[in-house]
Order: sequence, then structure tokens, then C-alpha cells
Amino acid sequence: MDFDLTERQRYWRDRVRDFIEANVRPRDPDYHAEQHEGDRWKVLQTIEDAKQKAKAQGIWNLFMPPSAGRPHVDDSFAFEGPGLTNLEYALCAEEMGRIGWASEVFNCSAPDTGNMEVLHRYGTRAQKDQWLKPLMEGEIRSAFLMTEPAVASSDATNIETRIERDGDHYVLNGRKWWSSGAGDPRCKIAIVMGKTDFSAARHSQQSMLLMPLDAPGVTILRHLPVFGYDDAPHGHMEIELKDVRVPAENMLLGEGRGFEIAQGRLGPGRIHHCMRTIGAAEEALEKMCRRLLSRVAFGKVIAEHSVWEQRVAEARIDIEMTRLLCLKAADMMDKAGNKAAQAEIAMIKVAAPRVALKVIDDAIQAFGGAGVSEDPGLAKMYAGIRTLRLADGPDEVHNRSIARLEFGKYGGREAIDAARRQFSSGDLGVAR
Repeated sequence: MDFDLTERQRYWRDRVRDFIEANVRPRDPDYHAEQHEGDRWKVLQTIEDAKQKAKAQGIWNLFMPPSAGRPHVDDSFAFEGPGLTNLEYALCAEEMGRIGWASEVFNCSAPDTGNMEVLHRYGTRAQKDQWLKPLMEGEIRSAFLMTEPAVASSDATNIETRIERDGDHYVLNGRKWWSSGAGDPRCKIAIVMGKTDFSAARHSQQSMLLMPLDAPGVTILRHLPVFGYDDAPHGHMEIELKDVRVPAENMLLGEGRGFEIAQGRLGPGRIHHCMRTIGAAEEALEKMCRRLLSRVAFGKVIAEHSVWEQRVAEARIDIEMTRLLCLKAADMMDKAGNKAAQAEIAMIKVAAPRVALKVIDDAIQAFGGAGVSEDPGLAKMYAGIRTLRLADGPDEVHNRSIARLEFGKYGGREAIDAARRQFSSGDLGVAR
């Protein structure tokens, strides 16, 4: 097992790191100043300026999967990025995670990354020309509409949005929420998950289609802040779909294939979040250490108090362990595929936000009253990372998958059914 980075891995990581230090971090004050001026829901020129530089330098669409030799129908637009593996991208995404808006600079921010991968994998040539191309060029943004307020959306089979065929169109009716990105004025297209056949097999009822956000019948009911943060201009919206008509050719892959697409989309998306989360934890640890070394309390530098030595040591240990698990998951995805790496993906999805939240919370404590203000940026960082324990499946769902895979090593379903029968019969096997 070799833990040394390859020359290519270092090359891409360092390019991203150096670009952030030269073009993103110095402009962080400009970003926040621009955010607080005028309309909240606007295009931020600070980001646009950095995007053009990153694009010109070829540090762009780094998340796009390698083509693996797939022939292109038309070479006029290849729909490809630099061809980084998941492992190579993991190292870059960690660097992006250190500053909240950095990922967008490289056209690598959610939900666009997942939506572009869906179009890349499952879209028709016409769908790619119309939507994937401008997304990859950074000209527009997108949203992903799956979660619903009326049902437990941790089980995606519960969704109730109706997608009904009517001649050359599909008609959508339902209500979605936590539709991240829908507040951005550049958001032009949404991938909507709904049901085309309520009587089909449980995982064959769902379908996904492309819905222009300006289609008649699409109404943004309200914006949903996260712990008081509006995340403008990105935003998280509750959206009503009332008799929304979408051309039939906007269906992705085919009716009843929505759950299949969701599984293909969420695997890479989940680990992308984890990669960035590790970067956020590193940023919080750095802020914490610098603060502890700069303040004096009770006659000595705060860093010299033993309680902080323990907290800093635990943070470093936890970050290192989490990074190794994340890189293992990424490596398995590259070598054996997403399905083979499902346990590792689920484990890192649970572990990364938990570790980051602990580090951020300790950093907030180190800053005292300043920690819960906006000054060090830790409170907003905490709000964003806390959301990840719910986004792309809550911890409980991933823990359930991990446990079932573990039980499968020792009899799986047969053992569970046997235990249930034993419980029902009243024989619990208690020693007397």
C-alpha cells in the first residue's frame, strides 16, 4: 500500500491550491462585501472574475469523470473535463473546501456537478447540447428537485410528485423543497424526480426529467434559510409545480429509470461533499491554532492550557483518519466502481461531517464570543456542514446500509429473520 502521491496527483492538487491562495483567498473580503451590497440574489462579479482566470488556466470542470475511451458522436464539443480520477479530484476538492465559494470558481460546485454527471451519463445528444454545454461553460446554473415537505424523503420511494404523459408532453404536479441553487438568477434548468407510474414495482415508479425553471406553473413559494443564513445567491427554495408542461424529449433515460439515475448521481456527489468537508475541517483547525497562539488567559498563552492541547491533538487525529477513509473510498470507486465502494462511500458520508463539526465547534470555542459572530466565518461553516448530515441521505440511512452490509457477512437476512422469529416466540436466549 503506497501512501505517496503520484506526480499527477500533486500536479493537480498544487495547481488548485496555488490558484486559491493567489486568486480566491485574497479576494474573500471582496466576496463578502459584494454579498452585502444591494440585492442578495445576484451574480457576484468577484466569483465571475476568478472563474474566468481558472477557466483560462484549464483548472475547470475537474470533477467530470474520465471518458474511458468512449467515442464521441460529434467532436465539436467533447463534454469532457481534464479526466481526473476520483482520487485525483479528492485532493483538489479538499483544497476547494477550505473557502466556501472556491468550488464554484472551478465550476465544481453542487448541485451542478451532480447534474452535469447525470447529463453526461444519461442525457441524449440534444439534451447535452441544450443544457450540458452551457453548464460546463459556466454560463448557467442548475437545481435538483427531489426532496418533498409532505413525505420522509430519506426514502426516495416516498416522493409524490406526479409526472403524467399528455401527448408530446409530461405534466408535473407536486411540491419540492430544499431545492438548492434555485435562487441564483443564472439557474435555468432543474432535474426533477417524480413518479410516472404509482402502480409499478417500488423502484420502478420514479422518473427524472429536465424542467426549465421558467416554465409556466413553476412557483418559488419561499426561501429556506439554514440557521439564519440565506446562502445567497445560491439559496434553498420551496417550489410548487402546478400543471407544468415539459416536452416529452426532456425525459432522462426513460420512464421508471429515475431511481437508477439517482443512485448513479448520488454516489459521486456524496463523496465530493466529503472531500470538501475535510478541507473545511483543516481550515477550522488552522484558525483555531492561530487563535490559541495569539491570546493570553490566566497568565499564559491559551495554547499552553492542557485542555486545548487535547482538543487540537484530537482534531489532527480525526482529520487524518477521515482523509484516509475518503481517499480509500475514492480509490475503490476508481478501481472497482461505485457499487463495490458503497460501504466506504456510506462510511465517509457519515464520518466526514461529524469530524468536521467537532473541529469547527472546538474552533468556535477557542474564539469565544467572536466564534459565534460572522467575523471568523466559523458559524456559517458550521451551518453548512451540519446540513450535510441530512443532504444526500441522513446519517441514519447510511448507517443502515453499513450495518446491513456488515450483517450480510454473518448470515444477513436469514439471521435477522431468525432473530425476529425467536423474539416473537418469546425465547430470547437469556441466561438464567
